[in-house]
Amino acid sequence: MSEALTPETPEAVLDEAADEAGEEEPIKQRKNGLYPGVSDELADSMKSGWADTELRGLTPVAQAEYTAARRAALSARFPGERLVIPAGNLKTRSNDTEYPFRASVEYAYLTGNLTEDGVLVLEPAAEGHKATIYLLPRSDRENGEFWLSGQGELWVGRRHSLGEAEQLYGIPASDVRELPAALTEATGPVRVVRGYDAAIEAALTDKVTREHDDELRVFLSEARLVKDEFEAGELQKAVDSTVRGFEDVVKVLDKAEATSERFIEGTFFLRARVEGNDIGYGSICASGPHACTLHWVRNDGPVRSGDLLLLDAGVETHTLYTADVTRTLPVNGTYSEIQKKIYDAVYDAQEAGIAAVQPGAKYRDFHDAAQHVLAERLVEWGLLEGPVERVLELGLQRRWTLHGTGHMLGMDVHDCAAARTETYVEGTLEPGMCLTVEPGLYFQADDLTVPEEYRGIGVRIEDDLLVTEDGNRNLSAGLPRRSDEVEAWMASLKG
Repeated sequence: MSEALTPETPEAVLDEAADEAGEEEPIKQRKNGLYPGVSDELADSMKSGWADTELRGLTPVAQAEYTAARRAALSARFPGERLVIPAGNLKTRSNDTEYPFRASVEYAYLTGNLTEDGVLVLEPAAEGHKATIYLLPRSDRENGEFWLSGQGELWVGRRHSLGEAEQLYGIPASDVRELPAALTEATGPVRVVRGYDAAIEAALTDKVTREHDDELRVFLSEARLVKDEFEAGELQKAVDSTVRGFEDVVKVLDKAEATSERFIEGTFFLRARVEGNDIGYGSICASGPHACTLHWVRNDGPVRSGDLLLLDAGVETHTLYTADVTRTLPVNGTYSEIQKKIYDAVYDAQEAGIAAVQPGAKYRDFHDAAQHVLAERLVEWGLLEGPVERVLELGLQRRWTLHGTGHMLGMDVHDCAAARTETYVEGTLEPGMCLTVEPGLYFQADDLTVPEEYRGIGVRIEDDLLVTEDGNRNLSAGLPRRSDEVEAWMASLKG
């Protein structure tokens, strides 16, 4: 990685730029740069001789008509109030390097824009609200920002001009650097989505309340419970790429055996970066007893023939919709007798859960159906004393089932998390909702309450279900689930 120039720019250059822009803060300089300064001649040279690169006649982003409808629903819910939804800022990873930026879900959902420092503001109007998207404009060539600043265009790449942004997102655009001062002077009721932009929150500190801001976040979370046509399409794209990522992994299991779980992690990540924006969450590449750790993301363990590999991973699309799929695969391509026994029990539980995903059903129904099957198996195997109803009432199966059987899915892997309990967990399934169904059984390596042959085996099977008018559609049906089909699929991929 190159070291940024960021020399000690001559005071005259900085002062002149600050006067023209009405700013007091000079461009941040790096200590210990190799260049001691910038000559006046170089500063003048860097200001001129550049072609006009403004983009014109841009086509709006694919979700523009959908984001407009989402903003309209938000406007109707909070009439007469100023609504402020930030994208967030870059976060430092170490010293002067940053984590890759990911816009806040609320902001991306309402705008389609994914750049740092953006803020959507809905100003009350005579009828509804007037929306403005506040963004950083093109980096300044007059004051040298575009080549002296660590976030200038020559360092991190071109960003869209405000005019280009208006064409892309269908929202009037303004300079975000002017927004904090404007918000400080704002009057009337205001709500802000907290936790993403400290400067914006500071400008509103005497105008907002935690209670009102929480209501805004809850509304935006619940608005995402039912996906529109665009969202359903993006989720299918995410799943399709994820299916290909799983195929990639199966093809290189021999290389993973020669190295570690990290080879599996890297293999899937390559697919995610080639076809999407990123992985939707830290990939769980859990081989052997690591499969019993629900969120095993260290991925530094051995991959051994005869063990199971629990792969829980999802590709995130360029519009930030993520898949969330799990398969538990025999590393050598064939389940042992005890592995198959446990796997088939989880498969049967998932089948029951998937069948319960229906419009009009209670959200809890798929969880209850899957847990009932797993409790039955645990009683049959003599690991729990029946009857099954007693086991479920006391939750005794949870020693080995551990987690809930699914969750909402969308722009967050655990989407709609701020929704009210009565509309989510205690709610009713509707067409357009997307959720995972993912039962599991986990027998820890040190669990002395089960026979030794069970110990260290963990199995989870997870698929992404879209609720339809007449039932459900398994978005991840492209990956085999039944044990014999998994074995045949793996054999075909290994040639």
